[in-house]
Amino acid sequence: MTFFLNSLKICALACLFWVSAVSADAKTTSHISMAEVLANIEHFYVDDIDANKLNQHAIESIFKQLDPHSEFLDQTELEALFNVANGRYTGLGIEVEQREKHIVIVAAIENSPAQTAGLTKGDILLKVNDISVINQPIKQVSKLINQQQKPHVKLTIARNGHEQPLLFEVERKKIDLKSVKGNINSQGIAYLRIINFNNHTLYDVAKELAHLSQIVAGEINGLIIDLRDNPGGILDSAIEVSDLFLESGVIVSTKGRFAEANQEYYAQEGDVLGGAPIIVLINEGSASAAEILAGALQDNQRAQLVGTRSYGKGSVQSLIPLGDGQTALKLTTAKYYTPSGRSIEGSGILPDYPVLQHNFAHNGDFTQPQTETFINAKVHDLQLEKAWQLLEK
Repeated sequence: MTFFLNSLKICALACLFWVSAVSADAKTTSHISMAEVLANIEHFYVDDIDANKLNQHAIESIFKQLDPHSEFLDQTELEALFNVANGRYTGLGIEVEQREKHIVIVAAIENSPAQTAGLTKGDILLKVNDISVINQPIKQVSKLINQQQKPHVKLTIARNGHEQPLLFEVERKKIDLKSVKGNINSQGIAYLRIINFNNHTLYDVAKELAHLSQIVAGEINGLIIDLRDNPGGILDSAIEVSDLFLESGVIVSTKGRFAEANQEYYAQEGDVLGGAPIIVLINEGSASAAEILAGALQDNQRAQLVGTRSYGKGSVQSLIPLGDGQTALKLTTAKYYTPSGRSIEGSGILPDYPVLQHNFAHNGDFTQPQTETFINAKVHDLQLEKAWQLLEK
């Protein structure tokens, strides 16, 4: 799974150092309180112990036993998550994911400091401020970036096709995450790129569609929705956007252990396009909320999908406040299922028309308003070209 990062702020959890003991004799430990264990260590251990650090290690060890999407969020991380949900945050402007011992850049957000500096999809972080981050968890990398007093961060990058590492100096800035971009040609065929799903995405999509219809002074005759490299976001946002294009039917269902986690979400009457054909573009970077939209439109026969298999992130995380609300648990509480009952966890969504893309083809921006390259597909974007061909039929 990929994430929007506030200076690479995602928790990679520490090793659980008492797993074997608990597994071997669960009966003798099931009644023991974690607080009791920590209190005794703090009071009686031979050397001085930093209680806060010990407690943090204990929390991280617990989360090691859960899925990688569940984590403890401290005050800074919680604030960053809310900022991203509201379409703004301070950082470098990159999305990353952990792949074995490396942290890999999945995308550089458009108009972000990272994109301006020249960072791109597929870059591997080697060093932050001359300190190696190979085999380091994302949270440790976050600390290295945040420790930098100056606004600029020096990154050492490995890039395919370059024998020597590349050096970049990237400035941390406030970033406004625009979740939607669009364009339309003279035949009324529109292109809509949804970059992520935040609290404003429904409004942004509706506003952009209204704007595009005004440009051609009429109805939109066909729509390409580009969800490639969209890492997802808020569940409700994906449901609301799906509902724009559906007259009826299930959008998504969720299932979990507690009652409130078991829900079915239905479309309300009213298709904003009046039934005009839709093509959805997906790839291996389309995840979570993006997969909900793609699955809802595909299973309800409202759209055809073009591209490659999506990421396969089919779980829902909930925020559970702790203490005074300054910290929280981000906990996986349910799995979601497409209208046909598919769980896409680990398997992703298959396109109706598989189209492989050249590495150089998709740079994340096909919506330059002064051109129609997005619709003429003259940038060797094979997936976009296929979408256009299907709408021409």
